Parts: sequence; structure tokens; C-alpha cells
Amino acid sequence: MIEFNQTGEGGGRMYLQGFGGDTSNFAIAAVRQGATAGYVSALGDDAHGRMLRDLWDREGVDHSAVATDADAYTAIYFVTHDPSGHQFSFMRAGSAASRMKPSGLPKGRIESAKVLHLSGISLAISSAACDTAYAAIAMARAAGVQVSFDTNLRRKLWPIDRARAVMTDVMRRCDICLPSLDDVAAITGLSDPDALVDHCLSLGAKIVALKLGERGAMVADANQRHRLGPHRCTPVDATGAGDTFGGAFVARLVAGDDLLAAGRYAVVAAALSTEGYGAVDPIPNAQRVRAALASAG
Repeated sequence: MIEFNQTGEGGGRMYLQGFGGDTSNFAIAAVRQGATAGYVSALGDDAHGRMLRDLWDREGVDHSAVATDADAYTAIYFVTHDPSGHQFSFMRAGSAASRMKPSGLPKGRIESAKVLHLSGISLAISSAACDTAYAAIAMARAAGVQVSFDTNLRRKLWPIDRARAVMTDVMRRCDICLPSLDDVAAITGLSDPDALVDHCLSLGAKIVALKLGERGAMVADANQRHRLGPHRCTPVDATGAGDTFGGAFVARLVAGDDLLAAGRYAVVAAALSTEGYGAVDPIPNAQRVRAALASAG
């Protein structure tokens, strides 16, 4: 999606144009940490779609599997800020991405990947997109490809009962689960971080990285669990911080880091991403994250 992010200028009437879409943010974050990533989606045949392709070209994200839908538009969203945090307003009903179908999936690309990543938004934007996500998961699992899933609950997109049923089912099918505390609390009724991690592991996830916002994160598998405190930063906009965490965490796992090292790295990357406006521009590269890790000891 194309992003318009409210700044503090002009009495709140000025917006900074940027880019968003949680799975796109994830892919860009992974590439900035040194991973190789490709994207599967759909765009309208419009100026906004061309802007996104230019972005992926600059970032080194392979978008050859992103379709162009001449009969639909590229989605946009607005971010506003108030004392309670950032708020989203979306314009994406009927967008090109929401019209994706399983028949358009690049089966060979999915089968040759190390990790397939998707999110709750991938499942929620339309029934067709949900069917497409499930088909992609089935392709990945049949080929022995790991599945990464970020809950990323957006209540405006679907009823909570459907969100609970679908997300719980996908957690059973994923290898790496990347829930946010508020998301998984809403769909489980649990509130204790340890209980939430236990729940995700009991469903079948092999690795769980529970994002705790300003309190850091908790990472776990069947044999170990680590509570990671926050990295000191000066936040101005948390848009996309969870996507940065996920992209950095999975990139480091693929690179060979152990659970604790990948978690520490991701906490720092996510913190640094809050120090600028927008979902993409503030995502740090590996050099900056490693410098921050070194300075933090």
C-alpha cells in the first residue's frame, strides 16, 4: 500500500507520503539485514503501483511474482497520531491485492524458498486473499518450506470470532509464530506473556517470538525461553515496528543465528525503526543494528 503519515507540521494537516503493507515491510526489513526476499501480491495499473515497484527495485526485493490487475487499484492508507498512539485508516476494499486467487501463485518460487511469510492481514482483506494464503501455506508445507506467521490483527477487517478461528488454525500450520501481545490476547483471552507463548507452542508453532512493544519481546521454542528487555530509543512513530522485528528476526534465523541472538537483534532493529516517520524509511540496515548492539553491550 501507499502510506500517508501525519506529521507534526501544519497543525496536523501535513502528511508524509511513504510506503506500507505489513508483509512488504517485512520483506524490506529482511533484505536490509542481508537476506534475499521476493514478494507475492498484486497491484493496480496505476501510479501508486508503479511507485511500489520502484521501491522494491531500490530495496532489492524481487517483485517479478507481483501481478498487475488492470481492473483494480493499488490500496492506500493514512496514519494519524494522538496521545494514545498511531491510528490507521485504510482504503483497500476491492484493491488489486484483495482480488488475488490461488491460481496466480508462483508455485515454483514458493517451493524453492527457505521461509514463506504471511500475516493476519493477508488472511483478512478478502475471502479470495484468505484462500490464496491457505494455498500458499499448503504449497510451502508440502515442499518442506518453513512458514512464518505474524498475527497482525486488524479488527476493522473481520469479526473477532472469524479472526480467532482462522488465526488459530494458521498457528497450527506455521513454524515461526510472530504474535503481538494485544493481538494474541484478543483472540485467546489470555494476558500473561508466558501463557500466551505456551498457547502458541501448544498449537504447533516451533518458534514463538512474542512482541511486547515498549517492553521488548519474549522468544521461545520447546527447549528454551528468553525475556528480552527493550532497547533504549527515542520513538516518534511505531508504524511498522512489528514488521521490522519480524523481518529482522527471520532473516537472522535463516542466516544461522540461534534463537536468543536473533531475538536480541530483532528487538534493536524494531526500536530503531520507531525513530522516524513511516513504515519503511526508518527501517535500519544491518550496519546500524550491529552498531547499536555493540554500544548496548
